[in-house]
Amino acid sequence: TGSGPTGLTLCKNKGMTKEILAYHRIRFPAYAIFPPGATVRKPKRLSFPLFIKPLQEEASYGISQDSFVENDQAFEERVRFIHERMNQEALAEEYIDGRELYVSILGNRRLQVFPLREVIFSEIPEGRPRFSTFKAKWDNAYRQRWGIQNIFAKPLPEGMAERITQICKKVYRVLRIQGYGRIDLRVSPDGDIAILEANPNPNLADDDEFAQSALKAGLSYDGLIQRIIGLAIST
Repeated sequence: TGSGPTGLTLCKNKGMTKEILAYHRIRFPAYAIFPPGATVRKPKRLSFPLFIKPLQEEASYGISQDSFVENDQAFEERVRFIHERMNQEALAEEYIDGRELYVSILGNRRLQVFPLREVIFSEIPEGRPRFSTFKAKWDNAYRQRWGIQNIFAKPLPEGMAERITQICKKVYRVLRIQGYGRIDLRVSPDGDIAILEANPNPNLADDDEFAQSALKAGLSYDGLIQRIIGLAIST
């Protein structure tokens, strides 16, 4: 079920994802890629703070508080950490402050966008960066300590939900996602929408984002699984 090799490849390699989004004029964080063995130096076109993560990982693997860097020393240390510990390219992105939303989509040609989800960080002090580390996603004690919750999105400015829906449908299509997928994005305080990444095989557990969004739209868990199977058969 779900996406074929093309969609999986285009989404897993975040550099390739960004090249395709750039071609289609879809906004995403400014970035640079550093292969192992390359000179580690921040390009002038990128400004601190920056966010450093592995190029080809999922589920926030390899992301910690040290991924947020504000100076050259921290930048170089984190890039080298990914090279040495994870044996892959490091992706450096501009850090975009704002609301983080998850958009679940079902379909092949005709797409259904489920109600938006949002991650909130209620106990993180004002002024500190808010982002989903590996612990923030998977460590329940850590989530409770910092008031991290995944909820249905709080009210958005007029017209924003429609803009997000249109952009995410376009992302889904240009990245050749099929069956089901989730688009993660940030909305800045001034209303700028930036795509963080596209997930062609999001978690389908009944208590996770995708199934919860489907349920909110009136589609039971059993019904969701049947729809996904049906979409796979029809391709």
